Amino acid sequence: MTKNRDTTIARKYHEATKHSYWSVRAGAHVLDWENQPLPFKIYPELEAIPLPRELPKTGVSTFVALGEKVPPPGPAAPIEARPTLAQLAHVLFHSAGITKKKTYPGGEFFFRAAACAGALYPIEVYVVCADLPDLPAGVYHFSPMDFGLRRLRTGDHRAFLAAAAAQEPALLWAPVIFVYTAISWRSAWKYRTRAYRYHFWDCGMILANAMAAATAWRFPHKLVVGFHDDAVNHLVGVDGERELSLALLALGQTAEPISVSEDLPALPEVKWAVVPLSREEVPYPLIQQMHAASQLQDAEEVRAWRAQPLRRGEPDPQAPLIPLDPIVPSALPEESLESVILRRASTRRFARKPISLSELSTILEYGTRGFPCDALDGPLNELYVNAHAVQPLAPGAYVFHHHRKALELLKSGDFRRDSRYLCLEQDLGGDASATVFFLADLQAILAHYGNRGYRLAQLEAGIIGGKFYLAAYALRRGATGLTFYDDDVTAFFSPHAEGKSAIFVMALGVAGPRPKW
Repeated sequence: MTKNRDTTIARKYHEATKHSYWSVRAGAHVLDWENQPLPFKIYPELEAIPLPRELPKTGVSTFVALGEKVPPPGPAAPIEARPTLAQLAHVLFHSAGITKKKTYPGGEFFFRAAACAGALYPIEVYVVCADLPDLPAGVYHFSPMDFGLRRLRTGDHRAFLAAAAAQEPALLWAPVIFVYTAISWRSAWKYRTRAYRYHFWDCGMILANAMAAATAWRFPHKLVVGFHDDAVNHLVGVDGERELSLALLALGQTAEPISVSEDLPALPEVKWAVVPLSREEVPYPLIQQMHAASQLQDAEEVRAWRAQPLRRGEPDPQAPLIPLDPIVPSALPEESLESVILRRASTRRFARKPISLSELSTILEYGTRGFPCDALDGPLNELYVNAHAVQPLAPGAYVFHHHRKALELLKSGDFRRDSRYLCLEQDLGGDASATVFFLADLQAILAHYGNRGYRLAQLEAGIIGGKFYLAAYALRRGATGLTFYDDDVTAFFSPHAEGKSAIFVMALGVAGPRPKW
């Protein structure tokens, strides 16, 4: 049995990192502000290659960017599409760039294009590319701090990634491949061992923006989560313990595929110096254990792992269904994707005012349309909705039937207090017009995918959550991601949710005045 197939560690990790009413009150964790990690990875020996700051605009609306389907890279994609340096900069900026700056008495704080738990920004982005207009082939690190690229390796190393991913077709045809990693200490400084969950939510938020930007440019793209971890780590020069490879995104289309050997070519180590994040790093060993146990060891294991994606069934409804009623495309707001991303922020206060069923339907519809991925065939997460003020929907707890595009009422009532409690007693959970709880059958997911299925369920939740953000803000509504009391969420939606695990929460509604703090 491979390490990935022994799912003891995933179950142990999930149980150990559950929140409960009592766990959050036991052993209070005090933030050490003098030891807060840097939010940027700095290579002091490398000069930046500046990215253009005058970015082109796609002119594409947010809902077109969320709703249109673009074929993934491969022989079926219609035309060659190599991003220019300006287009590459556009995708990087609108997914992982700095979009806002605020000045506080203690200094400046930089906010980025995608939402991130605690604004701690653990995700790093690397670019592996062929020769592009104005950019030679190489392996680059993207620095949002100065909006530049730093070259870690020269030459075209896409074949190395394709070999590490068992010759995934999208990687054979894409001129650009993004590698997403997480620096664990940035999140663990605040969230401790539970931070591993947050890595995938944060990465998913960035991916949602990146895929929307790719669609706006009509660039073929595909998310790849099946790969030989050690090989990807080696290519971008990370250790797989302090910094972890999470996902690949193939972008664009070449006229011909690259040729790839079954064997990984030998590559020297990347040995560039990196500035320490903080005075010291506190270890959280269960994060490293969980990540190591969910790694794939070689191309053969990668190929077998993604051979047959899990398809989640939906039980027959036990009550009349309420069909979604999304806004018709011709009546949707036409605000551009770029404008919405620049406006987006995590809502800090909801006004307790209603939204319409059409607005909620539109967010659900565009958030759950799926995305090209090597290991998914339909969603792993099931969505439960506490509707507090959704006109003319009766207040109550609902389950969303993804394939039927409809809501089923599980129980009627005003559940604002319950939602607030379930969301770690945060007002945002109860003040929202609707609070959406993501649950998944981890038993089935782990049985099918092994420990790596845990990554996949969390990452998918982050991507859907990122799409909810974009759709909600395009409708001039508010949104925010929240954490939760794990087992209490399952109990609240049971018996329907019996045996499922809470994964993520998104609160949606009318934004109130932002607090001054």
